[in-house]
Amino acid sequence: MRCQAGYSFVEILVTAALAAIVLAGLSGVSTTLARSRTVHQATAERLEQAQFALADMTGALRRSSRLVLPLADDPATAWAENPRQETVGAGDPGAVLAFALDASVDRNGDGYADADNDHDGRVDEDWPADMNDDGVNGIGGIDDNGNGSADLPKPAVPDDDESGGNGSPHQDEDPLDGLDNDGDGSIDEDPGADMNGDGAPGIAGIDDDGDGATDEGSVDDDDEDGLVDEDWLDTVVYFLAGSTLMKRVPVPWDTDGDSSVTGADYVETAIAEDVEYFAVERRVVPGARYDSVTVTLRYVASAELDALEVSATARVGAGQ
Repeated sequence: MRCQAGYSFVEILVTAALAAIVLAGLSGVSTTLARSRTVHQATAERLEQAQFALADMTGALRRSSRLVLPLADDPATAWAENPRQETVGAGDPGAVLAFALDASVDRNGDGYADADNDHDGRVDEDWPADMNDDGVNGIGGIDDNGNGSADLPKPAVPDDDESGGNGSPHQDEDPLDGLDNDGDGSIDEDPGADMNGDGAPGIAGIDDDGDGATDEGSVDDDDEDGLVDEDWLDTVVYFLAGSTLMKRVPVPWDTDGDSSVTGADYVETAIAEDVEYFAVERRVVPGARYDSVTVTLRYVASAELDALEVSATARVGAGQ
């Protein structure tokens, strides 16, 4: 039998079946395209996050006056102080990048650099023996020398590079004089409260503050301003917490609730997630008076995303 339009019932069924097949195919193509767009967007977002993290680290490093960590390799130890590498879940000592805060940063908007702790217009000019003024050996919560331990019990004389424990001769063993006094490969990384170790306030025989008097006051008054240990080294730190890359920045307000502002006051923010591998390598440039640093990030592969690795190198103090 034919319907009034001229088609048989069988023809209508065949046409409907063909239409269903075509629609199913189109639906599959649409689903594949949507999934492809999602993967592409996730990949782009991951790459953007990685590039932001690298730019944040290397840009701040170029504006810094001093690299703190990683230390140079110490030939006397059985482990590598540099490079510092960390793969999540592998039990590595931990990768860390630390350097002096950019002297242009003013987070509270008071007109003074955050690193100018005593508001005298100078930055980092009068360190205490605990050069970060955070109350622990080295940088709080960080394994400074890569031996697997962080913040050994603080001795009477702080140990800023964590090279020894209580009673060790390695405390305050490397004053600010441009020399590797302790032979550990690093220069000026563990000064005492008398920063240059010359036994006099400021620089011996020099009128440091221009007031007409020489070597007045306490031996630990490195800028001869009448105050002692009032302008510590403000240190920015990058490290992994699980698979999250964290950034620690010192701030000029009380964050730890002790009613004072010290090097233990800082804020931490996450700048990258799902990081599988973080590496920082200190590169000594032969014949140069500066170091460069190479930073590498690798992201975790997932069911839909391949692993992503990015790397960048920056010279310490090179500027923008």
